[in-house]
Amino acid sequence: MKTSLGLVLMAALLCAGCTALRPTESARADLIIRNGVIYDGRGGEPLRGDLALRGDRVVASGDLASWTAARELDAEGLAVAPGFINMLSWATESLLVDGRALSDITQGVTTEIFGEGWSMGPLSPAMKADVMKQQGDLKYDIGWTTLGEYLDTLVSRGVSVNVASFVGAATVRMHELGNADRAPDAGELARMRALVAKAMADGALGVGSSLIYAPGFYAKTEELTALVAEAAESGGGYISHLRSEGENFLPALEELIGISKAAGARAEVYHLKAAGQRNWPKMAQAIARIEAARREGLPISVNMYPYEAGATGLDASMPPWVQEGGLDQWVKRLQDPAMRARVLKEMREPSKNWENLMQAAGSPERLLLLGFNSEKLKPLTGKTLGEVAKMRGKSAEETAMDLVIEDHSRVLTAYFLMSEDNVRLGLSQPWVSIGSDAEAAAPEGVFLKSATHPRAYGSFARFLGKYVREEKVTTLADGIRRLTRLPAENWQLKDRGCLDAGCYADVVIFDPLRIQDHATFAKPHQLSTGVRDVFVNGEQVLKNGQPTAARPGRVVRGAGWKKAG
Repeated sequence: MKTSLGLVLMAALLCAGCTALRPTESARADLIIRNGVIYDGRGGEPLRGDLALRGDRVVASGDLASWTAARELDAEGLAVAPGFINMLSWATESLLVDGRALSDITQGVTTEIFGEGWSMGPLSPAMKADVMKQQGDLKYDIGWTTLGEYLDTLVSRGVSVNVASFVGAATVRMHELGNADRAPDAGELARMRALVAKAMADGALGVGSSLIYAPGFYAKTEELTALVAEAAESGGGYISHLRSEGENFLPALEELIGISKAAGARAEVYHLKAAGQRNWPKMAQAIARIEAARREGLPISVNMYPYEAGATGLDASMPPWVQEGGLDQWVKRLQDPAMRARVLKEMREPSKNWENLMQAAGSPERLLLLGFNSEKLKPLTGKTLGEVAKMRGKSAEETAMDLVIEDHSRVLTAYFLMSEDNVRLGLSQPWVSIGSDAEAAAPEGVFLKSATHPRAYGSFARFLGKYVREEKVTTLADGIRRLTRLPAENWQLKDRGCLDAGCYADVVIFDPLRIQDHATFAKPHQLSTGVRDVFVNGEQVLKNGQPTAARPGRVVRGAGWKKAG
């Protein structure tokens, strides 16, 4: 009896984390992934064994030698993990053009989350017209109005990945106020709250803001708190590109923490960073403040991309007042000599009233021009603003204004702002997940008309390769946790980010010793390597590193949709 009991206990320990099979269950699956090193997303020690999928779900894991399946896949020596969750995706347009999400699935991403300030709904007729007018290389029709309709449109067209979204605080503001720099009146705010409530019923995860850009910059704390409180009534939260990542970084973080507390909502910081060399010491201070808030019981979290440079537009180098009214009014003001002189003066003077990323970068040589709409300007892609200014015989500030006028766009630009030490420090925190802050592209076709930030092709592979494997900012098990179960639990993505029985079969099989990013600023359109197979809702979208024809992506809806349903 003692021997038998010992064997039972030993078997139980060896199979810790295995899914128990009831006598009435059929030990048959559609697919069994054999001999893998299974990471369940909890951050603990992995399990060497098998993973069984049936339909769109995981049904068992562990020693499944007695199980049979229609198909088996050998994962000997490879990690088997939940599919990765991209906490900050700008694949809103790219998925309409190319549903494969190739730059992301080749890194193991299975879920894209949108909504940094702007969301693809709700859209008024005027907003639809502006979106159509401002399209660049990626062309598409707009047949939707609400955020829910947009997400359903993606899925109906066919996408390889799951999609989810926050509702943009700037989007609901534009819907009611256009691009005006003023506070909403009581009626307008009530309608904005109603738009948030409708988006939550459609499945939004909460409210997303981006507070350095017009018109999001014009929103005061009280307005944001009211919108977040509306989302919180449906179980949603708040996620924000802070009002400052430079001179006012710490006060901006306090604003987010205050909104979280006042609205009773979870909050997350988009792409945590201290921008500009003189602000680099603030990174450690910000982390300490977040830790303190978490000890107080406030659910504050963060996402990052693992690079020293960010990417945005030249609008981030110009005062927000000049952008009031939208792109057409912005361009018109830049063509007015008196207005232009005022903008030039303010671009050169330090200010605590708005975030000037050209000053934060320290030099126009640290601004890399990534994308133009105009065919005439496309040869400037990959040059620094400083280089173009010298070519034209003008100042960097004047050149920036001219490029916005000539391209009639904000001009996609990389800003080199952060320190490598701070990137490493941020990525070592246990409450940090990863977001690419980029489109889901492909190294072919229309995507080659512009450059992009290498984070579009490398964020997740770079985190696991450079920072986890090589620099050991955390363990592989914890790194996987922060790509999977952490964001899923933070944002109530039911049955995602896990490999327990009943979880959706979003699965990535990769080689921890080989996963690697290859995209650079000089050659950004380079796919990462090391991910062999990816499954989304039980269907294989990447096979031996190559995309398949499957488009099984679904809408992942938030807690408000569940209540509304």
